[in-house]
Amino acid sequence: MTENNRYQHWQLKRDAEGIAWLALDRQGEKVNSLSSAVLLELDSLLAELEADLPKGLVIYSSKSSGFAAGADIREFDQQTDQAEAKLGIEQAHLLFDRLEALPCYTVASIHGFCLGGGLELALACDYRVALDSESTRIGFPEIQLGIFPAFGGTARSIRLLGGRKALELILTARSLRARAARAVGLVDKVVSEHGSLHWAARKAIAKRRKGHAASRMDKLTSSPGMRQIIAKAMKAEVSKRARKDHYPAPYVLINLWRKVGDDFNGMLAGEAEKASELLMGDVSRNLRRVFRLQEQLKELGKPDEATSQWQPRRVHVVGAGVMGGDIAAWCALRGLEVTLQDREMKYVEPALKRAEALFKKKLRSSAKVSAAKSRLMADVAGEGVGRADVIIEAIFENLDAKRELFSELEQKAKPTALLASNTSAIPLEEIASGMQQPQRLIGLHFFNPVAKMPLVEVVRGNQSDATDIKKGCIFSNRIGKFPLPVKSAPGFLVNRVLAPYMLEAINLLDEGHSMATIDAAAEMFGMPMGPIELVDTVGLDVAASVAKKLAPDNLKAAEPLQALIDAGKLGKKTGEGFYRWKKGHAQKERASDMVALDILGERLVKPLLAECRRCLEEGIVDSAELLDAGVIFGTGFAPFRGGPLHYLEQSQLLPEVTP
Repeated sequence: MTENNRYQHWQLKRDAEGIAWLALDRQGEKVNSLSSAVLLELDSLLAELEADLPKGLVIYSSKSSGFAAGADIREFDQQTDQAEAKLGIEQAHLLFDRLEALPCYTVASIHGFCLGGGLELALACDYRVALDSESTRIGFPEIQLGIFPAFGGTARSIRLLGGRKALELILTARSLRARAARAVGLVDKVVSEHGSLHWAARKAIAKRRKGHAASRMDKLTSSPGMRQIIAKAMKAEVSKRARKDHYPAPYVLINLWRKVGDDFNGMLAGEAEKASELLMGDVSRNLRRVFRLQEQLKELGKPDEATSQWQPRRVHVVGAGVMGGDIAAWCALRGLEVTLQDREMKYVEPALKRAEALFKKKLRSSAKVSAAKSRLMADVAGEGVGRADVIIEAIFENLDAKRELFSELEQKAKPTALLASNTSAIPLEEIASGMQQPQRLIGLHFFNPVAKMPLVEVVRGNQSDATDIKKGCIFSNRIGKFPLPVKSAPGFLVNRVLAPYMLEAINLLDEGHSMATIDAAAEMFGMPMGPIELVDTVGLDVAASVAKKLAPDNLKAAEPLQALIDAGKLGKKTGEGFYRWKKGHAQKERASDMVALDILGERLVKPLLAECRRCLEEGIVDSAELLDAGVIFGTGFAPFRGGPLHYLEQSQLLPEVTP
C-alpha cells in the first residue's frame, strides 16, 4: 500500500486494488472536527485525486472517538462579519460539491460520532457504511446552536430523504444509532460490531452498490403544494417547544424550505444566506456559549492522575424512596450493577416497579430491559456495601440517622469506595462528624425527576477530600449527568437561587396577579415553566421546607403555601395545589391581566439573578462560567440568554444587589 504523508490532518493511502483510503486525524485534538485547516487540506487532496483518479475512495477516521463531530465551533466565535461567514459557507459548498462530483465511487466509513459537518461530509459521498455499536451517533445537532446545517447538509438531506423526513431530523436534533440511521436512509449499510467497516467499504466499491434514494412519496413532500401544508404543521409543532423570538432558527429553516424546498441550488444559497445571518445573532452566540459550558462540565468528569485507576462499576444505594429508588434505577439503566437497600422488602418493591417502567420507556428491546432489571438488585441486608465502588445515602432528612448510617458504612466499605449523601439540607460536616474518616464523605445531590434532570451537584464539605470530589464528578459523568462541584452551604446552588424566584412569584400572587399571568411572564422570559407550576411540580411541602431553610426572613411569602398544605393540596402529586392537575398537566386559565409580560418576567427573575451574584461572591461555585452552567442545567434558565450572570453582564439589569 502506497502512502502520502504530506498532510497534517489527513493520511492518504492507495492499496494494490487501486482504492484510495483517506483517513481524517486532526492533529492536537481528541475528536475530529472540520476546521478551516482540515477543509483546506481536503480541497488539496481532492485535486490530487482528480489528477490521478483511484478506483474508489473511502473516507474514514483514525480516531477511536468517531468520524467527525462537526465543524469547529471555536472558529464560529472568531467571525464577526456576516459576509465573511457567508463566504466561508459558500467555500464549504464548493468543496463538498467537488467531492460529490469526483468521478470515482466514494464511500464514507462511519464509527462513533458523525454529527453536523461530519454528516454533511458523509452525505457528499455515494455510499455510507456505519458500525452497529453503542458509540455510533449520526445526526444534525446544529439547531441546538441556534443555526441549521449549512455545509450542504440541509439541501442534501432533503434530496436524500424528502423534505418532511429531513426537516424532522434537523428540527429535533435527534442523534441516531446506526440501525435507526439506516431505517431513515442516512446510512446504506450497517456493519456488525464484530465485523469490518473496511471490508464493507471495499465491497461497496467493488460492486458499486447503489445507495438510498428518496421514494416517490418522500419526494412529494417537497412539492410546492405539500410544502405549504407541511410547513404550517411543522411551525405549529415547533411552537409547542420554542418561541420564535427566543429560538428563530427552526422558523427560518421551515420558511426557507417552504419557499425553495424543491430547488437544490436554491437551498444551498439559502443555507449560506440564512445560516450566516443566524450565526451572527445573539441567540446563536449564547447557545454556543451554553455548548462550551456543557463541555466544561463534562471535562470535570474526566479522571486525573490521582483517580486514573478508579472506575465506578458497582453502586449501592441506601433508601428506596422516590429519590433513592430513581437514582438506583438510573444507574442500572446506564449499565452499572446496583444494589438497593431499605429496611424491608416492601419499601424496595415500589422502586423496582418504577425502575422497570423506566427501562421499558428508555430501552429499545425486551432483552435490554431484562438485562437492566438484572443489574438492579434488592438488598435489604446491605450485602452489596462491601463490593460497591459508590455508596449513596438517600434516607430521610435526619442528622442522627445519617450520622449513624455513615459510621456503619465506612466500616464495611472498600477503602477506595466513594461515600456520598444525597442530602439537600443537612451540612456534610455535621453528618461526617461521627465518622473515623470524615474526609471520605461528599454530597451527590440529584434532582427530581432523576431521569430528566441532567445535573448533579457534587458537594464538598470543609472536611471532604479533593480526590473524592473528583471521584464524584467521574461517577456523575459515567451515568450521563453533568457534574457541578459546589460548596456545602444551605441550598447549595440550584435550590438556593430557585427559592427567591418562587417566593417572588407568590408575592406577585399576593399583589393580585393571576397564576396564569405570572407563569406566562416567566415563560416569555424563557423559563421552561412558570414558577407557580414549578412549585406545584416539586411539591408544596418541599417548596415550603426549602423556603423555611433558605429564606427565614421572608416567611410571610410562604404563608399561602402552608395554607394549601394544611388543606392536603401538595401540588401535582396529589392532583391539586395552586392548580388542578389532570393527566399530568396543570389546568390553566388564559392569562388575562393587563400587564406587560416582559416587564413582569424581568421582575420575577431579578431575585434569582441577585442570588446568583451572591453565590459567586461567597464561592459556592468556583467561577461565573460554572455558576451559569449549573443554573442553566439545574433550573432550565433560558439557554438562549447564555446563563444568568452572562445575561446580567449583557443587559445590566441589576446594577446593584440589595443586601
